[in-house]
Amino acid sequence: MKGKFLSFVLVLLVVLAGCSSDTEVGETAEIDFWFPVAVGGDVANIVDGIVEEFEKENPDIKVNAKYGGSYAETMTQVMASAQGGNPPELAVLFSIDLFTLLENDLIEEVTPLFDEEYLNDFYDGFMANSSIGDKVYSLPFQRSTIVLYYNKDAFKEAGLDPEAPPENWNQLVEYGKKLTKNGGKDQWGLEIPSTGYQYWMFQALALQTEDNIMSEDGKKVYFNAPYAKEAMGYWLSLGKEHKIMPEGVIEWATVPSDFLSGKTAMMYHTTGNLTNVKNNADFDFGVSFLPANNQYGSPTGGGNIYLFKDLPEANKEAAIKFMKFLTEPERVAQWSIDTGYVATRESAYETDLLKKYVEEFPPALVAREQLEYADSELATYQNGEVQKIFNDHIQSILTGQSSVDEGLEKAQEKAEEVLKPFQK
Repeated sequence: MKGKFLSFVLVLLVVLAGCSSDTEVGETAEIDFWFPVAVGGDVANIVDGIVEEFEKENPDIKVNAKYGGSYAETMTQVMASAQGGNPPELAVLFSIDLFTLLENDLIEEVTPLFDEEYLNDFYDGFMANSSIGDKVYSLPFQRSTIVLYYNKDAFKEAGLDPEAPPENWNQLVEYGKKLTKNGGKDQWGLEIPSTGYQYWMFQALALQTEDNIMSEDGKKVYFNAPYAKEAMGYWLSLGKEHKIMPEGVIEWATVPSDFLSGKTAMMYHTTGNLTNVKNNADFDFGVSFLPANNQYGSPTGGGNIYLFKDLPEANKEAAIKFMKFLTEPERVAQWSIDTGYVATRESAYETDLLKKYVEEFPPALVAREQLEYADSELATYQNGEVQKIFNDHIQSILTGQSSVDEGLEKAQEKAEEVLKPFQK
């Protein structure tokens, strides 16, 4: 009897163990998804809506959407979690954070996870900051170029054709003078932000003059090249000499507010602010390519989706499923409409949704068309340190603390010192 009882207990334990295993398999996979917001509008709520839709379609996956603040703040939090042994499954971070994430061995190469046709559907201009050689490390998500926004009503009042924005640097100055009222007290002709992303604005001017300011491998910068000095000299002259925009520092976040309130008639800003401007402008406005110097040019910008390393297999599979969901053509199209970011996949522009939208609102096509003249955003090893060096010296020039030559030569010298270990 005793032996039969022990046999029964052993069988029961095996059955219970099997039940326990089945329960674990059926449990919900839970993944963390960090994202930043760098533009106006209600982007955080839009992300929450996408997550809710995904969870309805995938009841076995829970997505913890975590708003991290700005790109820099999000990167700091994600790096701290990853280096503390608790990486998120996914994060939207700057496309230019690629070298830093690789240097710290934190992210997965995604080339083997998606077929070639899928990856080739993303615009080349956005894939430039998403891959190294033939290896893809992130998927373009909220991507942008810089565009010129202009107040058509202000153009009419100044005697300018509201359908003919400035096409080159000389016209930008000419129009800016006509649009500036009472020495800028009532209205500035133009505002170019010079905090947070001043390196990005500088890149646009450098690309319009001749070339980009870093090598493709992220190991060299060209801050003191002749075309870079020409670009910086022009930027400085807009406030100091031509008096068409405020001298000194202009805050990134206040420029769209100044445009919407009529404090400036034109602004350089990300196309990621397009929907914000569309929804809040009480005047007729236009969007155009940035004015050319010797050629058109703008750096791309914005964030990509990164998949982190060393995840449990179930979490990794759930994360890949969410990446695919986020980048489906219809969803990419809706994201572009809701935010103003460029739809990152060519197939998104073939959807009825986006076809109808751009027909009704042509400015939504400007940033995509400008991709023909776009190049990669500043990306180097030790990117945060190199960016800070360059940003600080751009500000020192704009505030009159150093000359163009002195500021850019110092920026070059300091950046070379930081990058020296990577040039072996």
